[in-house]
Amino acid sequence: MRVALFVPCYADALEPETGIATLQLLRRLGIDPEYPIDQTCCSQPMVNAGFDAESKATQEHFARTFAGYDYVVAPSNSCVRNVRQNMTACEQTDEVRQVRGSVVELVEFLHDVLKVEEFPWAEFAHKVSYHDSCSSLRFLRSSSMSELREEPYSKPLALLRKVRGIEIAQLKRPDECCGFGGTFSVLEPATSVKMGQDKVADHAASGATHVVSADGSCTMHLKGIAHRGGTPLEFRHIAQVLNGERG
Repeated sequence: MRVALFVPCYADALEPETGIATLQLLRRLGIDPEYPIDQTCCSQPMVNAGFDAESKATQEHFARTFAGYDYVVAPSNSCVRNVRQNMTACEQTDEVRQVRGSVVELVEFLHDVLKVEEFPWAEFAHKVSYHDSCSSLRFLRSSSMSELREEPYSKPLALLRKVRGIEIAQLKRPDECCGFGGTFSVLEPATSVKMGQDKVADHAASGATHVVSADGSCTMHLKGIAHRGGTPLEFRHIAQVLNGERG
């Protein structure tokens, strides 16, 4: 199985520990992913802002860079969703379609592809609340959506429950948006902040000391709001917890 690691722009620039933890975790599980050094943005910021035509060259470059891999694993729900659903400005060649079909989010890869049953090196003796991003819930379907009134399930929580010492806290509104939304937080800052404040309050009220998520862009937003508001919460990417960080 030939696997590539795709590290999102924000993780590369602001949260390199996420990419490092993802690489180390995959290696612990017997996967030695390649890291194409020419990788750049997946085009999500441009697409979200409505600049579809302008994203064509970026999408073509992404497809060339990751062509030929069985799986392209990324620690980001929103980037994976963008490649699968929105990478349409470039010509839909066989190569482009193959790349779009090979991109998977880390939780999907661990839960659905590798079907990991244990993380014997992992211990996280803290009370944790989990943040599902909108892309994770409503596009990748990593967890159930309350509006569908479907049988509850959560792939990330199924993985976290395999970590020794962890205690999972329950949120009152687990699938409510945090307000980040990428460019939404720039175009509608007041609304974005208020939504984030509500979400931070929900996490704090659960009694959790740590907030874990599979999408660092959401937790980056929440972390800033918690810090400015004096709310004592720690934030971790799920890759860090599964890789054995003790917090």
